[in-house]
Amino acid sequence: MNDDHVPSGADDHSGLEEELREAVAVLDPVPAELRRIAVEAFALRDLDARVAELTFDSLVDAVPVRGAVDAPRMLTFDTGGLTVDVEVTEHGLMGQLLPPQPAAIEILDGPRAGAVLTADAMGRFTADAPPAGPFALRLRTGGEVVVTEWLRA
Repeated sequence: MNDDHVPSGADDHSGLEEELREAVAVLDPVPAELRRIAVEAFALRDLDARVAELTFDSLVDAVPVRGAVDAPRMLTFDTGGLTVDVEVTEHGLMGQLLPPQPAAIEILDGPRAGAVLTADAMGRFTADAPPAGPFALRLRTGGEVVVTEWLRA
């Protein structure tokens, strides 16, 4: 058998891998806006923050109600010790922390933090405008920092 046609190691695949990367870059490039959002989201990360995972999204998990028009989007994020319930409408955003506690909340929607909200002693907070585009919430409760998953508004 001729060994010229049989790959002998990982180095033989590096040329193929590079060709595939070039083909994908030409045929299915990452949109510039998506790349920008990804870079900004990475830049905003908090290494010491706990991530609150999305456990409920009314766009995905809710049963549609006949005749309901412009229903608010309901979101629930959970860290195991803190739950963040959020309602997003065309008029703004409101939410509550459970267990109830005061907190400083930043709406992240780009390379810089957006609106800074304050949760009262009952854990309630509101914003007069809905987030535009992808967003996340950064909560500071006492000495703890919690960041929600990023979502498209």
